[in-house]
Amino acid sequence: MISFLSELDIKKKCKSYGVPLRQCPDFLFLVLGIIIIILIIASYFIAIKKIEDIRVALLTVLGFSALLVIINFIIIRSVERIVQASRSQLEFINVISHQLKAPITNISFILDAFFSKKMELTEQDKNEYLKMLKENNERMRELVKNILTVAKLEAGLLNIKKEFVSLDEIVDQKINDFKLFAQALNVKIEKDFDKSLPKIYVDSFWVKEVIGNLLDNAIKYSRGNVFIKLKCQKGKVFFEIEDDGKGIPKEEQKFIFQRFFRVKNGSTHALSGSGLGLYLSKKLVELMGGKIGFISKYNKGSKFWFFLPISS
Repeated sequence: MISFLSELDIKKKCKSYGVPLRQCPDFLFLVLGIIIIILIIASYFIAIKKIEDIRVALLTVLGFSALLVIINFIIIRSVERIVQASRSQLEFINVISHQLKAPITNISFILDAFFSKKMELTEQDKNEYLKMLKENNERMRELVKNILTVAKLEAGLLNIKKEFVSLDEIVDQKINDFKLFAQALNVKIEKDFDKSLPKIYVDSFWVKEVIGNLLDNAIKYSRGNVFIKLKCQKGKVFFEIEDDGKGIPKEEQKFIFQRFFRVKNGSTHALSGSGLGLYLSKKLVELMGGKIGFISKYNKGSKFWFFLPISS
């Protein structure tokens, strides 16, 4: 009952859209609804005066009413899409600003410390600051790269160059790229590939990005073990990556592929991510004709998977 009443609170809903009342889809729906009712009543009285056959008059009124309802629906849906797009852009800008603020502040603090005459820095201090400087620079670089990719994706301008590639070779290359990172976090990566896997028809650059995102997350959220599997089924090559981490809380699983979403499970290693990796992975896999998904049990770990087509 309470949720139903909250749906009727037009001012509250308009506030959530971040637009004035006169531009709010719910308010416009109410106003247009009242206008339609008035027009229907008016058309009824006009029809019964002008048309002698009552059945024809009623059918005329019903047809006119249906037309008005359809027009109203189209107008409201169009306004709603515009408002939601505007709100999404505003949220996108706010999150980007928030994401960039922390590394910029850290870099500024480090540079001030280096050039400050009041602070005497030891060699160990300098090394620590340089390490922090590098980490924050990498964080900004990753964020900017991902934001540009998102912008191209959503504008339909992302360049996809498909070719036949071996997924097992790509996975081996990415495992080698993340070897030192995994060792630093005491994470062991194991693999199990089907023999004689067929080549897939995809963009190798973007496949590497997807695997890198999934591998990066698995290592960060793992408690020590990551397992990768490749298999061929029904004309598709499947990639699976499983970790033994805390898993994803059930209430958060529906948000997992949304922009800037990060699981709040207490992993300190995952705090430096941009929150765009899984969103990009989903879009890229789908753009190449595949599908992505996951299975997760809280406190037991997560398994992410995707499949890609063997041919176009």
